[in-house]
Amino acid sequence: MTQAPSAPKTLRRRHDREIIALALPAFAALVAEPLFVIVDSAIVGHLGTHQLAGLAIAASLLMTAVSIFVFLAYATTAAVARRVGSGDLAAAIRQGMDGIWLATFLGAAVAAVTFPFAPRLVRLLGASDTAAPYAITYLQISSIGIPAMLIVFAATGVLRGLQDTRTPLYVAIGGFTANAVLNVVLVYGAGFGIAGSAWGTVIAQYAMAAAYLTVVIRGARRYGASLRPDATGIRASAQGGAPLLIRTLSLRAVLMIVTAVAARLGDTEVAAHQIVLSLWNLMAFALDAIAIAGQAIIGRYLGAGNAEGARQACRRMVQWGVASGVVLGILLVALRPLFASLFTDDPSVHDVLFPALLVIAVSQPIAGVVFVLDGVLMGAGDGPYLAWAMLATLAAFAPIALLVPVLGGGLTMLWWAMTLMMIIRMGTLWLRMRSGRWMVTGATR
Repeated sequence: MTQAPSAPKTLRRRHDREIIALALPAFAALVAEPLFVIVDSAIVGHLGTHQLAGLAIAASLLMTAVSIFVFLAYATTAAVARRVGSGDLAAAIRQGMDGIWLATFLGAAVAAVTFPFAPRLVRLLGASDTAAPYAITYLQISSIGIPAMLIVFAATGVLRGLQDTRTPLYVAIGGFTANAVLNVVLVYGAGFGIAGSAWGTVIAQYAMAAAYLTVVIRGARRYGASLRPDATGIRASAQGGAPLLIRTLSLRAVLMIVTAVAARLGDTEVAAHQIVLSLWNLMAFALDAIAIAGQAIIGRYLGAGNAEGARQACRRMVQWGVASGVVLGILLVALRPLFASLFTDDPSVHDVLFPALLVIAVSQPIAGVVFVLDGVLMGAGDGPYLAWAMLATLAAFAPIALLVPVLGGGLTMLWWAMTLMMIIRMGTLWLRMRSGRWMVTGATR
């Protein structure tokens, strides 16, 4: 007679199936996003070290201008998932449409500011005279695509909240492929240099936005949700996302400080830093796939009033985060030579790059816990705590990073400072998770 599996084991398997079903497609979709920058870096890097240094500065500014609004995806995912858990699909999509309209207005405003101020922003970040012209060119052209990038954020959040991570996967694959082909054609075939790389990304981003809008609009018509902008709903989306905006601004400030310090170490260091940061972002997005599953699953459990289910799912996702971090760290160490040759042939950049890659490899299990807990608390709508925790982390990290040029150690020491930052974040998030105060049930928080 075969013994039935124990209840805890059966529950773990159910959570595993649910996490895998959402996280695997989300993983591929998320990885496609940093691959945009990695493709740009690989193609531009072979134009020369000064071009790669310019891309490092411009990419950091562009990602800051865009990523501070990632709450459009995260807050929308949590809000839509709660509505799904309560059984109101029409309200879920209506709430998602409010987020998309908010993204459209914000994107137009950010692009209008970024384009004319690009030269000042590049100089502010410490670009050298040789790198600055390339950085300005890339940033000004790329700013045209900012509205599309924010629409992609919001529409992705709608689909994730609806427990659909497959559609974002298909759109991301198409966008990445188009970006890679356009970059090669425009940079080398047409001879546009770094400008061609920027134009390729802009075209790909608008194509992705059009694909997402097509899917969301079909869903809205199916369930009878209005497509018109609603001032009250848009204002509510903005207010709900405000704490996550503060959280993201603090995180982007950390990354801006790191890039600014690297820029002052020299063109070789900032070129190596661009490679390290690109790979760090790639692994961060990979780990964030579990966090995306967490946002959707936790939001749905809490929307359905199942606090205990949310707690058990959180515990299992943390275990997944640690294991994934270990695997990513091992892969990074094994593939270091491949990554170096992919981005640049400059041996001086290789010398600076290798030790820094070892540092981020060691930190990946820590990052796994951080990203998973971040996603769980976002799914719970616990934005105010995330905002205060990230502000505290920034306050502790900034003076340490700014002392690196004084104390020495170069790029390797700078990334050890980043590892310390992740440890601080892990501590603040773990305390909140253990307290249980994030588990507020209901269709809205």
